[in-house]
Amino acid sequence: MFNTLKDIKIFLRTGYTDMRKQINSLSILVQRELKLNPLSGNLFMFCGRTRRLLKVLYWERNGFCLWTKRLEQDKYPWPRTEGEVRQINSRELEMLLSGIDFFHAHQEKKYKFFT
Repeated sequence: MFNTLKDIKIFLRTGYTDMRKQINSLSILVQRELKLNPLSGNLFMFCGRTRRLLKVLYWERNGFCLWTKRLEQDKYPWPRTEGEVRQINSRELEMLLSGIDFFHAHQEKKYKFFT
C-alpha cells in the first residue's frame, strides 16, 4: 500500500467527511481546516458518515495518491468529534484497518471523593 510507514506521520480528520470529495477537495481540506501541508508526504485519512468508506490522501514524489477502502460489512471505528485532527502511529493504522476500536480502549477512570 505505502512505501514505508516508519518515517511517515498519519493524521485522521475526526468526524465525518463528504466522501464525494476527491483529491483536490481533500487536499484543500487538509490545508485549510487541518492547517497541515498536503504535500508533506504524510497520510491524511477521512471517513464517511456511514463509516463504511475510508479514504487516504498522500503525496508521493510527483503527484497525489488517493487510496479508498470500502467495507461490505461492519463499520470502521472512528472518532466522531468534528473539526479536529488526530495523529496515530502505524500500529494503530493496522488496528483501524482491521476494525479494532483503539479509540475507546482503556478509558481513564474518574472517581469522586466524598468529604
